[in-house]
Amino acid sequence: MADERNLIEILEENNPINIIKYINYVHSPQCGAIATFSGTTRDTFEGKTVLELRYEAYVPMAVRCIKSICSSARSSWNLNSIAVAHRLGPVPVGDISVFIAVSSVHRADGLDACKFIIDEVKASVPIWKKEVYTNGEVWKENSEFLERMEEPGIQDRTRACCGRKVKVEDALDTKRC
Repeated sequence: MADERNLIEILEENNPINIIKYINYVHSPQCGAIATFSGTTRDTFEGKTVLELRYEAYVPMAVRCIKSICSSARSSWNLNSIAVAHRLGPVPVGDISVFIAVSSVHRADGLDACKFIIDEVKASVPIWKKEVYTNGEVWKENSEFLERMEEPGIQDRTRACCGRKVKVEDALDTKRC
């Protein structure tokens, strides 16, 4: 829609997220709420010391998917503006990797939409995360993505932003490179 006010940015390596920029973007005198989510790199995971996270993305598709998620949020809640930012490259412990800001007239719409957006970003946007530990590293799949793929009775995986453009093979199928 032409009247949708969204700011979506996938930030290249070594560009920290300026949360004030995104909060200012969604700020509006007709809105009584700005809901935010800030995802930061924590220092441990399952007893392992985390040094940093490293993110990679297929940027054009990631932006397209996030736009689709914002449109879905707007169809469910009365929202004014949405801002979504995600970093690529290394993100040290304590730094922000993803930030979402949503403005709405009433808090319930903003809070619900903010949760929906982060859950959908983690479940369906082609951004990949590697956790780097003091004793190694591993590529991680988001639990939201895995849960989405395991939902019983879902044969049509078009709920993700990429729809039918991506083929998801069953776990029993052999993996091909």
